[in-house]
Amino acid sequence: MGFIFKILGIIGVLMICAAVLSKNRKRQNKFFLIAGFCLEIYSIYLQDWVFIVLQWIFITSALYDLARLQALEKK
Repeated sequence: MGFIFKILGIIGVLMICAAVLSKNRKRQNKFFLIAGFCLEIYSIYLQDWVFIVLQWIFITSALYDLARLQALEKK
């Protein structure tokens, strides 16, 4: 069972790498959101409260930036 959570952690790190390499900000934020949720699940599995809280901050930041970009596109 722990193997599945480790795979989610690996996917999260790979998504962060993909986001950093992406030149499209909207796509970056989508990658960051996927990464954040994968790493949040992995942090919960590890029961590491520091990373659980930090991942929520990371996810919230990515959501905020994505919403801001979409609002700017509508103008």
